[in-house]
Amino acid sequence: MSVFIARRLLQSIALVLVMSMLVFLGVFAIGDPINTLVHPDATEAERQAIVEHFGLDRPLYEQYGRFLANAARGDLGRSFRFDEPTLSLIAQRVPATLELAFAALLLTVLVGIPLGLYAGLHPDAASSKLILGVSAFGFSVPTFWLGLMMVMVFSVRLGWLPSSGRGATVELLGVPVSFLTWDGLKHMLLPAINLAFFKLSLIIRLARAGTQEVVMSDYVKYARAKGLRPWRIVFVHVLKNVLVPITTVLGLEFGRTIAFAVVTETIFAWPGMGKLVIDSINVLDRPVIVAYLLLIVVMFIAINLVVDILYSVLDPRVDLEAQR
Repeated sequence: MSVFIARRLLQSIALVLVMSMLVFLGVFAIGDPINTLVHPDATEAERQAIVEHFGLDRPLYEQYGRFLANAARGDLGRSFRFDEPTLSLIAQRVPATLELAFAALLLTVLVGIPLGLYAGLHPDAASSKLILGVSAFGFSVPTFWLGLMMVMVFSVRLGWLPSSGRGATVELLGVPVSFLTWDGLKHMLLPAINLAFFKLSLIIRLARAGTQEVVMSDYVKYARAKGLRPWRIVFVHVLKNVLVPITTVLGLEFGRTIAFAVVTETIFAWPGMGKLVIDSINVLDRPVIVAYLLLIVVMFIAINLVVDILYSVLDPRVDLEAQR
């Protein structure tokens, strides 16, 4: 396994370099940030001074080379808008995004897997068809529309839950978290459901299909013939094999949850990384945009590596050492 991990790390470094170039070029092409940084009444001398201060007067290849050199030292630049290190700005928003992503993942696992198992074990039941109907709705409805509808119903009409913000927070190991307060949980519920709804539908379908495939296998039939209790067959023989593809999907979906939480955080004014990058795009704050996208790339690579390792643990037939 060590050989596999070392090989993947080398591939990851090359991938990060390629993606950094694509991200840097893409962000460079979307516009000139000076138009948003300089006051319309500023003189040409003031404008030129700001251009030189941020190094925007240098050729593109020189800006990229300087960015790589600084990134190797852990410096991803300073925000044009806030004049602070980009990593510091993102680090302030990471806890809120991770908290929301973990809440969505927890909802997906606790609700999606049991419903998918039930639908797979009782495919002809009316309740199973209802579960499939809800999952089909989850695939079809846009995230932004669902978020707006939940705000209209549960916040505006019924007044049960707050529509924006993170609520009260407390310090946990020096990190502000909201899930330890009742007000924070109420603020988290709607955005977590909105973020988890599509993934919940996906896991239900995946668990149902895996369950229907596993229950027809020979070892499950043999376990029934031995007289094992139904709960033991489900939780030991069926669930363990169903979890193998689900683990892979959940790992990738967790990365997408963090990367694409932009819509949910914008609708519910959740102070996470997604809202920060949207605000940065509006003012063409290049360092923040580039740093955010590169961190997302690194996160996806790390999650894929962890998923591969977990896959081998859940399925001993997977021999990572033998891969070439």
